Amino acid sequence: MEITWYGGSCIRLRGKEGTIAADAYRSIVGPTGRGLTADIATYSHADPHPIPVKARAKGAPTDGILRPTSLEPAFQLHRPGEYEVHDVLVNGVRTYRDEARGSERGDNVAFVYELDGLHTVHLGDIGHTLTEGMIGEIGAVDVVVVPIGGHLSAAKTAELVAQLDANLVVPIAVCEEESACDAEMAKFLHEMGVQQAPTPQPKLTVTISSVPQELTLILLESKGKS
Repeated sequence: MEITWYGGSCIRLRGKEGTIAADAYRSIVGPTGRGLTADIATYSHADPHPIPVKARAKGAPTDGILRPTSLEPAFQLHRPGEYEVHDVLVNGVRTYRDEARGSERGDNVAFVYELDGLHTVHLGDIGHTLTEGMIGEIGAVDVVVVPIGGHLSAAKTAELVAQLDANLVVPIAVCEEESACDAEMAKFLHEMGVQQAPTPQPKLTVTISSVPQELTLILLESKGKS
């Protein structure tokens, strides 16, 4: 399985059973998607940038998500539930974008993908640590993709990662200013006990047999900057 980061909270997972695009909002990948295609497209929350009135008038989707044209053929998921699409198992777990059960910033869906025998959770724009019930719904995971620079402090984000007990952690910077992202990433790495930041990679390639035995952090280069 390969994981590629497209900037913001957008990643692509590619495996033998199919390809998944997570949080590929137009505000991140542009109106055409920059060539990003997938069999399945998941969205954890409404588009971070409001839909203009003109766009709504032209028949934009009522779920508040403006999708790039390259992903229009993909099977779309944005609600909690269990799904099987193209032999890929997807589990959407209701979470929130704040610590007040969504009353401040709305709902969030943490999606768990079973691809190539690996379980990867993409936490979207989560704004809180997990309840025991949420941990149970998410289940055992091999890879955690966690937002950095959102609405959780570095300490809370590290606590969230520890709750999921995965051996591969992929932190992705979601703040808009690069300098702020660098500072937030440094804080998170410090909370995780990482003395020296790992060198960012163009993509993460992992198989069941190559999952490390100990907690490992992987930084990815943003394909959006290439």
